[in-house]
Formats: sequence, C-alpha cells, structure tokens
Amino acid sequence: MQKTAAVILAAGKGTRMKSKLPKILHTVCNKPMIERVLNSVANAEIERSIVVVGFEGDKIKTALADKKFESMQFEFADQTEQLGTGHAVMQTENALKNFDGTVLILCGDTPLLKSETLKKFVAEHNSKNSSASVMTMEIPNPTGYGRIIRSADGSFEKIVEEKDADDEQKKIHEVNSGIYCFDSKKLFDALKKITNDNVQKEYYLPDTLEILKSEGEKISCVTIENPDETRGINSRQQLTDAEKIMYRWKIDELMDSGVTISDPNSTFIDPEVEIGMDTIILPNAFIEGNSKIGEDCIIGPFVQIQNAVVENSVKMGPFVHLRPGTVIKNQVKIGNFVEVKNSVIGIGSKLPHLQYIGDTDMGSNVNVGCGTVTCNYDGKKKYRTTIGDDVFIGCNTNLVAPVEIENGAYLAAGGTITKNVPSKNLAIARSRQINFDNWVDKRDQ
Repeated sequence: MQKTAAVILAAGKGTRMKSKLPKILHTVCNKPMIERVLNSVANAEIERSIVVVGFEGDKIKTALADKKFESMQFEFADQTEQLGTGHAVMQTENALKNFDGTVLILCGDTPLLKSETLKKFVAEHNSKNSSASVMTMEIPNPTGYGRIIRSADGSFEKIVEEKDADDEQKKIHEVNSGIYCFDSKKLFDALKKITNDNVQKEYYLPDTLEILKSEGEKISCVTIENPDETRGINSRQQLTDAEKIMYRWKIDELMDSGVTISDPNSTFIDPEVEIGMDTIILPNAFIEGNSKIGEDCIIGPFVQIQNAVVENSVKMGPFVHLRPGTVIKNQVKIGNFVEVKNSVIGIGSKLPHLQYIGDTDMGSNVNVGCGTVTCNYDGKKKYRTTIGDDVFIGCNTNLVAPVEIENGAYLAAGGTITKNVPSKNLAIARSRQINFDNWVDKRDQ
C-alpha cells in the first residue's frame, strides 16, 4: 500500500480576519479550523502530517501541543518568509527527504473538507499512477479561481489564473481547489525548477504541474462532488458561512438517523455530537463538543450542553446549561433556569427550576426544590456534594460541600446544610423566626 504524508499550509497572516489570533486558530463549530483539517487528514488514514507555519507560528504550535489525531503523527515546518505556496512546500523537503510515497497538499483554512473526500482523492491519484493530481470542482460562478484547461482528449493541460484568462477561458466552470497529490520525489524535483518571475515575486505551487507536464509526466484531475468542502476562510463573513454549512450538514445527518430538529435555522450542533433516535431538539439549542444524548429525550428550547452525557428519556428545558463533565441518567427531568456542572444526576431525579448543581454525585429519585444551590467552592478549592437515593430537598437550600446527604433524608426549606445528614433524617438548618409586634407602625413614627 502506498505511503501518504500530508503537507498542510498554514503560514499566512490572514489579514482580512482583522485579528490578533492566527487565522487557522479561529474556531468553526467550537474547534479551531486547523484541528478540523488535521482530524480530516487523520481519518483519511494518512500516517503523518507536516504543518507549515509562519505568522504567529509559536501560537499555533502551543495550541496543538497536546492534541492527538488518531494514530497520525504530525510535526511542524517553519516558513519564516511568506513567499508563496511553492516556497511553503519547499520548507518540508528536509522532513520528507527519506519519504517515498504520495504527498497530499492542502490548506489549513479549509475546515469543511471531509476525510472521505481526501481518501478518495488519494486513492484515485494512486490508482492512475499519476505524478501529480489536482482536485477540481465545478462551480456556477468561477470568478477569482484558476481555470482548469483540458486537452481535446480530456486530460489536464494547464491552470490559467483569472487575471491571465481570456474571454473563452473565463467561461470555464471547472476550477482549481488548491488541493494536490504528488509523487514525493517528483514534487521536490519540480519545486527546484519553479521561479518567482511574476508580479507578486512568489513561488507558486501550481507551476510545478506545468513543469511535470512538459517533462512528459502524467497529471490527473479529480473532480469533487461538493464544492463547499473546499471553501477557504479568509474573513469573518466566510467563517460564519462555513459554520452555517457545517451545522446544516450535522442537522441533516441527525434527521436522517431519526432525530427531530424543530427549527434547523436556530439549532447549533457540533459535528462530534451523538444523538439517539426519537429524541426531539427544540429551537435555540446549542449542543457542543463530544456531548452524547440518548433516545426519546426532549431537549430545549434555549438549552446549552457542553461535553456532557444525557441518557435516555430525559426531558430538559427551557434555559438549561449542562457544563462539561455532567452525566444525566435515564428519565431525569430538568426544568427551567438550571445549571449543572461536573455532576452525575441519578435515574428519575428531578431538578424542576432555579438550581445550581456543581461537583455533585446525586442518586436516583431525588427531588430538588426551587432555588437549591450546591456551595462547592471556598475560594481556593472545589469540593463535592454526595446525595443518596430518594432524598427530598426543600426550596432555597444551600448544600455547603463537602457534605453527604444519605438515602431517604429530608431537608427542610431554607436551610444551609453544613453537616452530613444520616439516612431518613429530617434536617432543619435555619434560625428561629421572630415576629416584632407593630414594628411597621413604630418605624413610621
């Protein structure tokens, strides 16, 4: 099987983003776009990647320092001067000097690329024994793109950029996506022959195709089915457009698998999220990260779920926030204005409204009264609260962690619980009420 390495071009400044942050660290559906590109490459069964960095390269290296992408190894190459795409690829020659196989070249600002598309592209390149292949696409408005010029027999002839195209060539709708495959040895041989004899004084990677063609090498074109996958991001507007596409893809996938999405235009679900069949997602739901939701749930409206697990037959909303580390067990009911953080809520328990539950292990069939708060932070450390099965917690109760409420205990309303409550005990923790006769009249005197 042919070995494959990927070169990801990520050295540009991205000046149109108007940002202090490198362009490729801007997020698309809550994940930096360079991570999305690396994930697609890894899931395409590519063994290694080299990320070419330049502008704010140290920030990019730091952001990716602890990331893992399947079994793929990745490393960095530095482009200290941004002198074009060809020059960027030249910076990987030392890293790839002992590599003999296929080199996939793509950009770090194309987060919509799917791994299946990359896998198919590499496979077609290898099956045709081509020295180089270019991924092309058919688009209704090709303005601004390099046109693919084919010979009479349909084979690749050259790429003509917009500024160099004549009137007939501008009518061509097949364009260059900026994604390539090369035979590794022939790539670097051709790179040595390109020049910067152009207005921008840059070394352009597409020039290698014409050099290889002139030397009798085979160049192939592989046309992508969905041009949206190759969208590059250069501005905030394009960032938003890419997010809309990615969210819509995920919503369509979920609906195809048996999930009801009441209003796709106001629902935002990250690509990594898993949701079971017959679950209903109501409007203005934000479901993020690696969250998992089971079957037969009703979620929303106005719910945010971040890296949390929701099991089956759960009902929650409106205005619920599940923060990372939360697990909601089967048949739990969560009402309005509830926040749960890093906690386990047991089977059949109820959080009806206006609660904060943080760093808590809660058992089954617990009823939590309105206004209950777990006081988990003393200003320096966070502590856990443990609540057993069948516990009843009255309204406006404060649970000062670390504290344990054992099975079947009752907590009277308005208490501040600082000590453990044994099983089946009633705990009352409030000061004695005192009524002052005629106090209002005396105040007004």
